[in-house]
Amino acid sequence: MKGPLAVPRLVVAGASGSSGKTLVSLGLALAARSAGVAVRAFKKGPDYIDAAWLSWATGHPARNLDTQLMGFPAAAACFARRAVPDGVNVVEGNRGLFDGSDARGTHSTAELAKLLDAPVVLALNAAKMTRTAAAWVLGCQRMDPALEVTGVILNNVATGRHERVAREAIESVCGVPVLGAIPRIADEAMLPQRHLGLAPPEEFHHADALAKLLRTAYGHVDLERLLAIARRARPMWLEPFPRHTNLRPSRGGASPRIGYLRDSAFTFYYPDNLEALEDAGARLAAISSLDAGRLPEDLDALYIGGGFPETHAARLAANRGFLASVAAAAGRGLPIYAECGGLMLLARAIHWQGRAYAMAGVLPFDVKVHPTPRGHGYAELRVDRTNPFFPVGLTLKGHEFHYSAIALDGAAPATACAVSRGTGCFDRRDGVLAGNVWAGYTHLHAAATPEWAEGMVDAAFARSPGRAGAGYIDTAVSDTEILVKEVLIQ
Repeated sequence: MKGPLAVPRLVVAGASGSSGKTLVSLGLALAARSAGVAVRAFKKGPDYIDAAWLSWATGHPARNLDTQLMGFPAAAACFARRAVPDGVNVVEGNRGLFDGSDARGTHSTAELAKLLDAPVVLALNAAKMTRTAAAWVLGCQRMDPALEVTGVILNNVATGRHERVAREAIESVCGVPVLGAIPRIADEAMLPQRHLGLAPPEEFHHADALAKLLRTAYGHVDLERLLAIARRARPMWLEPFPRHTNLRPSRGGASPRIGYLRDSAFTFYYPDNLEALEDAGARLAAISSLDAGRLPEDLDALYIGGGFPETHAARLAANRGFLASVAAAAGRGLPIYAECGGLMLLARAIHWQGRAYAMAGVLPFDVKVHPTPRGHGYAELRVDRTNPFFPVGLTLKGHEFHYSAIALDGAAPATACAVSRGTGCFDRRDGVLAGNVWAGYTHLHAAATPEWAEGMVDAAFARSPGRAGAGYIDTAVSDTEILVKEVLIQ
């Protein structure tokens, strides 16, 4: 794809976290959808939970645009493939407008807005300020004149006088309209909070959130002017960027079946990752770790994403048949790729709020959930050990955000990667190996690491009857050993 792309769009940005970006983005998306306007949403950065709420609001999968992981051309191409030409495309920023990976603001929301040639609406937490709000907006305008700041929405407004003075100051000094003023509302009264920020929508009563957000959007934000700004956006210029496809028709035969755990305990999946597996030739099967009695018998591989297994630990521990089937499948050599929450499920136990909950026992350690983050931010790994999914020497770029940590009570198990940036599992290592199991704290995005989908599908093909693959590690054990594992878990 190359050339101009004319799609209505705007970026919702703020001065920092908790400025009201998510509130404004969700309100705009819901209001547009309720008015019959086609809407798609995008989240800047690697965040799963905000993207899940945007998916809920729009009724379509929200896409992450992360220039640090994907690179700028891939992020632009991802937006172009998913944007709607006859509705509105909302991009929610992250952190502060100019906050990026360095003092120059590389990979910031501002740089993404310029990449997409998108107008910017600033969500401003106006608590305890009036004219100073104009100074902040003016600073954003002058910090980068190439950025098109087209409007401001005030958040945390205390009184009518507070709104009037701040509005007059911004409009007279900065020359941009104030498009809304949201009254002071406790975040937890609007959207549910959790130790990692927002709770996922899968765990919340949607009708309550819908009513509150729509009342806020219709009552305090000028939606028509916001839509008009989005529609006036100039055509963005796209450089050619071929979409990476992993499909290998020459392998022939039936497509391998890859299961993935999808329920309120495991929600952290990029839509692009699942689509990349399908592009590579896999058939996907969603499985509930909370309700399924056991894994399906016909899986060729299993993908366990992140989520909140700790808040579901009692239900997971009670589903002993399912946990036993996971342990048995691992023992038979099923390729299993697990990220963060998936690692926790494969551990012996999760320690959470003073209690221990038995898990699948595939990995020889427990995990403990702490009150503060154990790993947070972008990660970079170098594969230096043979494993079922990646070639030795490959560099993996991802991110991590976890409050849990591995509690070793013996020798550290084998790992596949050295950590050059980030925390990993332990001792600057990530990617715990156990036969055909890979379990780590680093989350990968398929657009940043196309080798991930290739590796998953190659491992699944190798597992399928009648096929052999160099990356497959034969760890078949006797039925007696599998039975022992099942009894131990029970």
